[in-house]
Amino acid sequence: MSAPSTPALLSRLAAEALGTFWLVFGGAGSALFAAKVLSEDQVQLGIGFLGVALAFGLTVVTGAYAVGHISGGHFNPAVTLGAFLAGRIEGRFVGPYIATQVVAAAVAATALFAIASGQSDFAIDTSAAGSFATNGYGDLSPNGYSLVSALLAEIVLTAIFLFVILGATDERAPQGLAPLAIGLTLTIIHLVSIPIDNTSVNPARSIGVALFNPAALGQVWLFVLAPLIGAAIAGLAYKPLFGARD
Repeated sequence: MSAPSTPALLSRLAAEALGTFWLVFGGAGSALFAAKVLSEDQVQLGIGFLGVALAFGLTVVTGAYAVGHISGGHFNPAVTLGAFLAGRIEGRFVGPYIATQVVAAAVAATALFAIASGQSDFAIDTSAAGSFATNGYGDLSPNGYSLVSALLAEIVLTAIFLFVILGATDERAPQGLAPLAIGLTLTIIHLVSIPIDNTSVNPARSIGVALFNPAALGQVWLFVLAPLIGAAIAGLAYKPLFGARD
């Protein structure tokens, strides 16, 4: 029996586009539309922090099971960088993957904006923390955390995220369970850091929604730089710490 063929670049990019779109649309969409929903009696019916955290985690679980076998299921420039530094992906794929992820995130954010605009009183409050599901520090942090706090949280949490991804997809790990481990880790990451900076660990996710919020766009550099640093730490450290997967 012949070995299965490696997916062509176009198929890989289509998988990354779909997965990234779903992550941003499902995760950020849950924050926009379902996190805070009040009944006529002002009773909170929304899903809150826990629901948003689960939504982000579940988008990764479902996306990875759907197309992870085609592209690796990165859906995140930081994951692509970490995977490259760990020797899990060829360098020729890095640029196209990252470009596709950023574009797909922007398309998802555009779709969310179009839907949200259908509400008569919809407006993006550029002075409010987390407006349009954006990330921020200082005045734009949900609980007023500083630039340094957000920087450290994003570096540490992204590094942990990549260690879990690299470990769960190691050939020595139990097969077929990686998407669950990765999605549950992303859920925990959101539970920790939504109050700090509304959780990024994904430059594409941050850039996509920030395009519609000028105040957040001015801070988005941190949510690009910090996840990439965290991913690089894990990507470079995985083999020295845990050995080659073969």
